[in-house]
Amino acid sequence: MDERLALMKALTDASGVPGSEGPVRQIMHEALAPLGTIVRDNLGSILGRKDGPADAPKVLLAGHLDEVGFMVTRITDEGYIKFQTLGGWWEMVMLAQRVQIDTSSGPIVGVVGSKPPHLLSPESRKKMVEKKDMFIDIGAASAAEATEWGVKPGDPIVPMCPFTPLKNEKLLLAKAWDNRFGCALAVEVLRELKDEATPNTVFAGATVQEEVGLRGATTLANLVLPDIAFALDVGIAGDTPGITKDEAQGKLGAGPVILIFDASMIPNTKLRDLVIQTAAENDIPVQFDAVPAGGTDAGRFHIAGHGVPSLAIGIPARYIHTHASIIHRDDFDNAVKLLAAVIRKLDTALVADIQQG
Repeated sequence: MDERLALMKALTDASGVPGSEGPVRQIMHEALAPLGTIVRDNLGSILGRKDGPADAPKVLLAGHLDEVGFMVTRITDEGYIKFQTLGGWWEMVMLAQRVQIDTSSGPIVGVVGSKPPHLLSPESRKKMVEKKDMFIDIGAASAAEATEWGVKPGDPIVPMCPFTPLKNEKLLLAKAWDNRFGCALAVEVLRELKDEATPNTVFAGATVQEEVGLRGATTLANLVLPDIAFALDVGIAGDTPGITKDEAQGKLGAGPVILIFDASMIPNTKLRDLVIQTAAENDIPVQFDAVPAGGTDAGRFHIAGHGVPSLAIGIPARYIHTHASIIHRDDFDNAVKLLAAVIRKLDTALVADIQQG
């Protein structure tokens, strides 16, 4: 396993639901520390800073540390765990899945359960089980036993799916590609530029609590006050059965995705076109997509200070917001090349021109 894959494995295997991103942040700290000065805000977002010339423009690129997951809200008298979702979950993908509760006494494995279909009426079987009717079975016989094991309200609950290259080893299966992909991308871009003099100061890392309202993006942008910002996040792959090209255009292996519209931001057109031109100059394939619902951290970056030209760049991922998703290694490597090439161009004059719109 090469260094880049090892970083991906460490990041995706780590726990990090919104508000409990500590394990992922520690991995990011260890990866970023050799590449620049560590910068953190008071919510837990983290960056590595690579200094450029004095008064150079500041370029921010960030994924987000958090993954969709759950939180313990109550232990029933019988020892079952009731929970709150953190981030967007569709009930259909939750049942019978393994999860890990991160307690102060260590991790505890459980499974999401509900009433068996054998006990449901024919009409009830046609309906999805609601989240409020689900629970997690950790094998405890009582609330007292679960408490003795260390479970308490507020404990984070994380999906389980170990990092696994598939038979085609360029296809990588793991939990939390949304958005450990962006975390790994930020590190690898900074690593790509490590021994170069850039015409800007680069801030590369990841925010917290994106999945519950882009919260870390707000505080991090207020801290850095960047001149240019890139949100690094996955796109929705449209290359599986049942998805039309009008719903999602991204295809695994066909290159990074430039998000031309989402519900949180319309990207800066000059910055968008610079990325497209740079991709063409470097023979890097790119794809485009528009997401009418939802958004990325760029939705907060672009309204920081007096306004920040921003763009969301990602790669397609299959099955996001579930326990297991898939990305393509070539898309990741091309995203590294593309962002590094763009950053090399962003000098004072070009940034000023982009800011003029």
